[in-house]
Amino acid sequence: MQGIADYEFIRSLGQGNHGEFFLAGRPARLPVKAEQVAVKVCGGTGEDAFRRATRELKAFAVVQSPYLVTLYDAGQQGGVFYYSMEYLPGGSLAEPASPVSAEAGVRAVACAARAAQALHDAGIVHRDIKPGNMLLTATGAKLSDLGLSQTLTPGVQVTGMGRISSVEFTDPGLLRGDEPSPASDVWSLGASLHWALTGQGLYGKLPTDDALLTLRTVLSTTPVISPEIPGDLADLVTSCLKDPGSRPSALEVATALE
Repeated sequence: MQGIADYEFIRSLGQGNHGEFFLAGRPARLPVKAEQVAVKVCGGTGEDAFRRATRELKAFAVVQSPYLVTLYDAGQQGGVFYYSMEYLPGGSLAEPASPVSAEAGVRAVACAARAAQALHDAGIVHRDIKPGNMLLTATGAKLSDLGLSQTLTPGVQVTGMGRISSVEFTDPGLLRGDEPSPASDVWSLGASLHWALTGQGLYGKLPTDDALLTLRTVLSTTPVISPEIPGDLADLVTSCLKDPGSRPSALEVATALE
């Protein structure tokens, strides 16, 4: 894909939930200072794609937080939805542009926790918090890709899940059919913190080339916290993995890390 609407793509930034991100030049009409922006082209067309796109845009519109990526523009061309947002050249915590220290990794997770709390306060669950969605900044990180976000409205059902590589950061309860909740985002924050401190997941190396085997492994394996993690941080990770009713809030996670 060379571009969409008046956005000329420079290169792909990778796959997201239900779409692909591209680096693009800023159209002259866009009233922002940045010369480059990130554009998400939402996958698919039709009613399902429309629901996913509008749900994601609603989440961006409802929540104002310095810890969420800033949305610039949105539109539709040929039945395909897209939106543009700020481009953060530092990469993500999972794929940084330059090496990230453990301290910087902890700051990134703290910022993501602040973003999650802002979503929770608005009645929204992110559902896909992971290092790959924590975009690095000079002072920490911003949480991105709300493609799986769900508004906590009684009677509303949202189906779908992220890429299989995201499973190790997903609350196992969700994989068993539990309803998404702020507590499930907290589980993901704990798993992301473990990864930020060790570069390893809670289940060891997963066979992500085999989706079914990966799911079986996650659902049948007890998460193991690395002994390399200092005691206070290990305790925080442990608290995030407890039964949902015993987990801290996202704000409490952020405060503890800060």
